[in-house]
Amino acid sequence: MITAGLVKTSYPDEDITFLLKDVTDDFEESSLEEREKAVQTGGHYAERLPVEYRPSEEYTKLYHQSVAQTKIQLSHLVGVVARRIQLNAGTDDIVLVSLARAGSPIGILIKRYADQVMDLNWPHYSVSILRDKGIDEKAIHTILQTHPGSRIQFIDGWTGKGAIQKELTKSLEVFNSRYSTDLKDDMAVLADPGACAVLFGTREDFLIPSACLNSTVSGLVSRTILNDHFIGADDYHGAKFYGELMEEDLSNDFVDQVTACFAETAQAAEAEAHSTPVTAERTWEGMEEVEEIGRRLYSETDYHLVKPGVGETTRVLLRRNPWKVLVRDTGHPDVKHILMLAAEKDVPVEEVPDLFYRSIGLIKSGKEI
Repeated sequence: MITAGLVKTSYPDEDITFLLKDVTDDFEESSLEEREKAVQTGGHYAERLPVEYRPSEEYTKLYHQSVAQTKIQLSHLVGVVARRIQLNAGTDDIVLVSLARAGSPIGILIKRYADQVMDLNWPHYSVSILRDKGIDEKAIHTILQTHPGSRIQFIDGWTGKGAIQKELTKSLEVFNSRYSTDLKDDMAVLADPGACAVLFGTREDFLIPSACLNSTVSGLVSRTILNDHFIGADDYHGAKFYGELMEEDLSNDFVDQVTACFAETAQAAEAEAHSTPVTAERTWEGMEEVEEIGRRLYSETDYHLVKPGVGETTRVLLRRNPWKVLVRDTGHPDVKHILMLAAEKDVPVEEVPDLFYRSIGLIKSGKEI
């Protein structure tokens, strides 16, 4: 495989290959105001990048605490998901394809578990998928050509209301029809609070610490970019490498800490994976709450403005402009970082005890009631 021109990363080569064009020297971030205005006037969110959030000392300390508190649980869930992937595929010949960038560290953890516990070498790539634009077809062609006959397993970190799952399903239907392939849309995630994935570790809405930071827990790689000025028809989708953040990079520290727990958690993870159903039905249960909130709090219903779950609420606070955050229980440890981010950005928080999700972020649009 030709790797020249691919975005750099702080992850080791053996952990991951980002099939993303390097636009580090060409692309500049937009201010939050510029980006929000562009999106509200019809621009696509992937045409611009937000300025990277630089965490405060207090927030960084809270991140480290969350890793310490959750790494055992994360390690267990990684094991459950890795084994369920194998059982569901019915083969050991699997290629992991994580969805950049929230899926990237999770894909690395699953690859490491397969290697260290299952004695399997699963290649791992990370590719771009964008809402309303679909998956990067050039990247998929590259993987299929490099690994003919292998089972492709798509990976993400968590689900919110299921927008990426729907985009993946739609993209693969088009791809399979066009190229006579048989790619599966059974995306695997650690946490599926919206009940929209069939392969998962848990459906509990809990904090995955990699949601707390941006590039500094994702191999110093930016969000993916699809902008005609920089990405040609024959290019992979793009991304930047934030080499200037090298001293702040926690990407390998995160995956190393979770990996170090495999020896402690593997036995229980294997027992759970073999004694419980491998897959579960998609019920889209969380979407009911999203639709109700959209109708109640916005004059024009746009469900993209409602970002449910701990992971999605965190992302909204890191790179968008929310006008309110809803939290089921402000005393719960999984939302401490959300309360801190909301306070930093002067975003009001409302406690809603009967909330289905643990938290929901509401994006400002001019349509809020």
